[in-house]
Amino acid sequence: MSFEIHVSGHVKSVVEQTLPGLVDALVASGVTAGDADLWGPDAAAEAAQRLGWVDAVTVSRPLVAEIEALRADLNARGITRIVLAGMGGSSLAPEVIAATAGVPLVILDSTAPGQVLAAIDGDAEAGGLEQTALVVSSKSGSTVETDSARRAFEAAWRDLGIDPADRIVVVTDPGSPLEASAREAGYRVFTADPTVGGRYSALTAFGLVPTGLAGVDITELLDEAEATLLEVAIDDKRNPALVLAAAIAGTAADGTRRDKLGLISDGTHIQGLPDWIEQLVAESTGKNGTGILPVVLQPLSPEVDQTPADLQLVRLVDDAVHFQIIEQHPDEVLLSGSLAAQLVVWEYAAAIAGRLLGINPFDQPDVESAKQAARGLLDSRPDAGAPAFVEGDVEVRVSDPELAASGTLAGVFDALWARLSPTGYVAVQAYVDRVAVPQLAGLRELIAADSGRPTTFGWGPRFLHSTGQYHKGGPADGVFLQILGADDVDLEIPGRPFTFGQLIAAQAAGDAQVLVAHGRPVVTLTLTDPQADVLALFDAAQ
Repeated sequence: MSFEIHVSGHVKSVVEQTLPGLVDALVASGVTAGDADLWGPDAAAEAAQRLGWVDAVTVSRPLVAEIEALRADLNARGITRIVLAGMGGSSLAPEVIAATAGVPLVILDSTAPGQVLAAIDGDAEAGGLEQTALVVSSKSGSTVETDSARRAFEAAWRDLGIDPADRIVVVTDPGSPLEASAREAGYRVFTADPTVGGRYSALTAFGLVPTGLAGVDITELLDEAEATLLEVAIDDKRNPALVLAAAIAGTAADGTRRDKLGLISDGTHIQGLPDWIEQLVAESTGKNGTGILPVVLQPLSPEVDQTPADLQLVRLVDDAVHFQIIEQHPDEVLLSGSLAAQLVVWEYAAAIAGRLLGINPFDQPDVESAKQAARGLLDSRPDAGAPAFVEGDVEVRVSDPELAASGTLAGVFDALWARLSPTGYVAVQAYVDRVAVPQLAGLRELIAADSGRPTTFGWGPRFLHSTGQYHKGGPADGVFLQILGADDVDLEIPGRPFTFGQLIAAQAAGDAQVLVAHGRPVVTLTLTDPQADVLALFDAAQ
């Protein structure tokens, strides 16, 4: 088998309680056949237009030769560095695929000016702008982050006397505004199946074009996926997708459900898979006041050492049997398999989890709200207002004055954790240059220990296209810590009346505005010197 799943303890009883209903209802074969009625009458119309991913392997086969031919052409012209401008599933799946294959692929999924400049400039080892091609991926063709990145790269190439048409590759849905403008500009265009949502697009042109151009063996990826499709299509209790769906969304005999999912990579060769799973599961299930909150963990994270009652741990390993870890980790879900197998099984499981939760796994009704708020703030450009207080070089702003009553960072953290319900979670949202300050992600571990509750960490604005849906549409028990960076540099966006710095600030402020409107407490910390101020945050969180 290309995929193995082991369950034990409490989660095994949940699976045994849930599986018979899924098998009797022919859910697995129904998903494979594209049965849009599986998620109820309210979801049927949209589901009918969003099940193309079950046929992605077959549909994608003809792309392989085109991608390989384009890669050979680029290499022949000395273009060996590939940058991907994409958001959500359009960037997270390629990031995992390339990293696991050990192939360099620059991911640009940020509007932080420093990160955009770094993607444009390149480096001595990978090559600079002269050796670079840009893949612009956007289903809608109107994603502001990818549009802004494209504009910046076009201007940079023109400054060097290079025609952007020789360097830009576009992946989008047929008929999108981007397809029309790209063809007019003479860019190479790949259109994807419009019946596949972004978070289910790993094995479509969105996952294959950038990774194939970067040098990944995408034929092998599709072959492995095809083998796994046979396993997940069978209405049988041994179907790994049914078992996984039951484990993450099933209800115990007493009617309780663990609604948080701790994702641990433990010695697996697959790089970064929990980040992809996070956006798939959170955006698919976090709506109508319910959902599954994925929490990306380390093997020694606080939530692993002392696991909350509402958190189900899932451990990704290379071979559960050979490592003899089944008995060592009772009450966990243990998964092993190739990358392609993981992608297929998780896509099926996320969709089936939607059925178990009684929601439509293919819509994202709350994602647009933060985008609209950001657009409004870009139009009006209000001043951020005076901070509640400043500690060192950290400016503190709060949604409720009581959160800042202590006048200290540590006190603000304590006040925010005090707003947590017994089933609550902390969401850390870092709107900073993740290439420049990757160490900021380590704050998650300290906050999880300090707050005593599951803690997520997302780089902004990319999480807005994934977990941002759960934050607004899922259970109303999150507290939110925004971290903003005051960049020394800014970058114009050609043809736009705002800069990258103004855009990322508006995206953070817009998201905070919507969260507060939903009754969520928000603390915003602005680091005037991100490199130095990270230590101050670490100290306060301890």
